[in-house]
Amino acid sequence: MEYGERILQKGLSGDDVAELQLRLAGFRGTVPDGGFGSGTELQVVTFQRDYMKMETPTGTVDGDTMRSIDKFADDYPITFADLKCRCGKCGGFGQGKFKGLYLSNKPKVEAFYRYEYPGIHRMILWAARALFFYVPDEKFGFNSCYRCSIDNINHGRSSTNHHGKAVDIDAALKPGEDKRDDADKCNALRGKLVETANAQIGWLATNRKSLEPGDIAPTWVHYDVRSYERKYLDDKFFCTNLKDLNNRKPIKI
Repeated sequence: MEYGERILQKGLSGDDVAELQLRLAGFRGTVPDGGFGSGTELQVVTFQRDYMKMETPTGTVDGDTMRSIDKFADDYPITFADLKCRCGKCGGFGQGKFKGLYLSNKPKVEAFYRYEYPGIHRMILWAARALFFYVPDEKFGFNSCYRCSIDNINHGRSSTNHHGKAVDIDAALKPGEDKRDDADKCNALRGKLVETANAQIGWLATNRKSLEPGDIAPTWVHYDVRSYERKYLDDKFFCTNLKDLNNRKPIKI
């Protein structure tokens, strides 16, 4: 069933539910498994309460809620020029290299998976939008996004987090603020993401959005989906442009 063709509510399943779960990634958040359970219902209630300002959220996704999700996307556009790799050779989002390969002498887990995913994971970008919504007084930007294997070599890195699974978010310093203020701000933002997006600091739990702790990322917010099972890191979840991120569908209800 295409997203927008039916009212979505607890107990349903399908690709349209998975699309909903992606779009509400920053409102509590779950995995895009296509099953409308209690976690997805909490996503909907949170979005209806916080963004739509509904006094009595229904937890049911009707046409008005779907149109509000589209408006939310329009309110917080993503500039893909800011997300592209800066190596100057890969075209911006890797070359699809190293599928099935891992860093030498490392466990075969996602942290060491060398595959250059085809874009940025949509859940991370929809979740970033929710951060921008929840913290309107900050001016945000992306200071590190896709970094392909060529860019890693150029800078002496081995991490594969930025092969499409992560973004680094920067909150601009305000007049009079210094690096200590920046660190305090980033710690507060991580706390906000734990509260609003069901994110975790570190990578202990499976299928949770993850944040680098402050001792690794003192003055930026690193946000990734490295802890997701491979089925939630399928190529179909990645995008290279705003149209594919939004995946706008006609709302027929």
